[in-house]
Amino acid sequence: MLEIYNETIRDLLTINRPGSTEARTKQYVIKHDANGNTHVSDLTVVDVRSSREVSFLLNRAAQSRSVGMTQMNEQSSRSHFVFTMRITGVNESTEQQVHGVLNLIDLAGSERLSKSGSTGDRLKETQAINKSLSSLSDVIFALAKKEEHVPFRNSKLTYLLQPCLGGDSKTLMVVNVSPAPSSINESLCSLRFAARVNACEIGTPRRQTSVKQLDARFSHG
Repeated sequence: MLEIYNETIRDLLTINRPGSTEARTKQYVIKHDANGNTHVSDLTVVDVRSSREVSFLLNRAAQSRSVGMTQMNEQSSRSHFVFTMRITGVNESTEQQVHGVLNLIDLAGSERLSKSGSTGDRLKETQAINKSLSSLSDVIFALAKKEEHVPFRNSKLTYLLQPCLGGDSKTLMVVNVSPAPSSINESLCSLRFAARVNACEIGTPRRQTSVKQLDARFSHG
């Protein structure tokens, strides 16, 4: 579980505070391998065996996430949150293994500076949030137009989510809008963006399967 704060990756499950010496020495480099798998170096990885364990970790991560107060929101998320779960299942009758990766992403909302009143650190956060969301828009539109070059590397967010936005992945986006009349301009922008995303085809999902070796043992290591 990580957050992208001002284009910097932070581990939300580490016991070290973000500003500590040990936390600053972590590199958190995004790496894509030849099989389309994505890993972030130095991130804390936890084995889980139940939904209760997942809920516990989500609550723990939420407490570490960067939040701040603006004129629009007393508890405003100042980062993008990414939760990655790698799942392996075995069909005992056929010895077939199924591998999958589930990414749950909570994007920080776009902000209009004229309404949020952000200054200082809040201003820098707003600029980073809006820039990364703009990069996500550029990627989505490039995919929709089937352009040869897709600008995944323009932000940490889009580079991290590259496997989710192409190949054999399947992506669902939920857009939240405000019912307040004062937010109508931002809500309309969000709905227009959602309509364009809905029209984008990124590929056909494919199951990742393999046959387990007879002498193999299922390990949680």
